[in-house]
Amino acid sequence: MKKLLTLLACGFLAGCDYTVPLTTTPGMELDKSLLGLWENSTEDNKTDQLLVLPLDAKEYLVSFPSGDKDGMFARACLCRAGDKTLVQLKWIGTADGKLPDDNRVYQFASYAFEGGKLTVRFLNTAVVSKSAASTEELAGSIAANKDKTNLFKEGMIFTKVNK
Repeated sequence: MKKLLTLLACGFLAGCDYTVPLTTTPGMELDKSLLGLWENSTEDNKTDQLLVLPLDAKEYLVSFPSGDKDGMFARACLCRAGDKTLVQLKWIGTADGKLPDDNRVYQFASYAFEGGKLTVRFLNTAVVSKSAASTEELAGSIAANKDKTNLFKEGMIFTKVNK
């Protein structure tokens, strides 16, 4: 899990996955069950926190790993790609004030709740190419690969922090 966090941080600093969004205007209402502070344990027994707050009725503020000096911030919203509901993240900066250095600021993830746990899985760039030049091309590639078992990367599992 620590490797995944490192990859996410490096991916952000060098540019994220995609240059185009699936939506330019958030149209879906928030899934309020996503809101709050979540945590997971890494391979080295460190705890990483994911903070999801509402910005308005259709957009989230996401911080990961929340409270960490390497924490990243994103605006997020729910969107549709074919028959899938995804979270679209637009990474906007880090806790130390670093801004994106190119236009690869988008990532897309699926999420699921099971047994009180939240599983987040990022879209696999080996299946849906980073080279999509438009929203339509990106959505079409996701739809064309919707039945592939490796459409999404390995999941990160979080437990809600009750304070």
